[in-house]
Amino acid sequence: MTRLTTPEKILKAAHALFEREGADAVTMRRVADAVGITPMAIYRHFPNRDALLKKLSDDSFKSEAHEWESRSRNPDVLKRLIALQEPYLDYALTHPHLFDHAFSVRRDDARRYPEDFHARLSPTFNVALDAVIEGMAQGVLKQDDPYDVTMTLWGHQHGLIALYRAGRFSYDEAQFRAFYMQSLRRLLDGIQA
Repeated sequence: MTRLTTPEKILKAAHALFEREGADAVTMRRVADAVGITPMAIYRHFPNRDALLKKLSDDSFKSEAHEWESRSRNPDVLKRLIALQEPYLDYALTHPHLFDHAFSVRRDDARRYPEDFHARLSPTFNVALDAVIEGMAQGVLKQDDPYDVTMTLWGHQHGLIALYRAGRFSYDEAQFRAFYMQSLRRLLDGIQA
């Protein structure tokens, strides 16, 4: 069994706090207590709390991007776009604090549309964007700006999730999942060629 390095222990402890209680719970003191080191020792590996939170967020994005990539292998572009909607919902419901930090909290290091997305700095957005570009090239989707179309798809699913998490649906999770997927199919119907 491989022993964790100190930075890995710090990240693991910070991640556990984040998952349980949210970003505000991730303090250098609490992370240090969980790892069994002094708070000052963390600064040898992370210059500040923001850098630690950014690393957690970046790692989470990379992990989620791998999940999206695993679902992006279907040669049928429409089926692929539908399949890509599920991991976003799964992530939001399974990791609500990470989801909020990634997508619902104002952060200076957050990617901005359109420049950061045109520069392909979002690993998750890129997977959906590539499917949209392919769909337009195949004539399956209407010709349009692929970045704007991908952002429209993302905005739609994010809006539904935000409304659900805010208690704006009377559905249980299974009912909401069914509605969410059907709603996204309706949106895709509107952009098909």
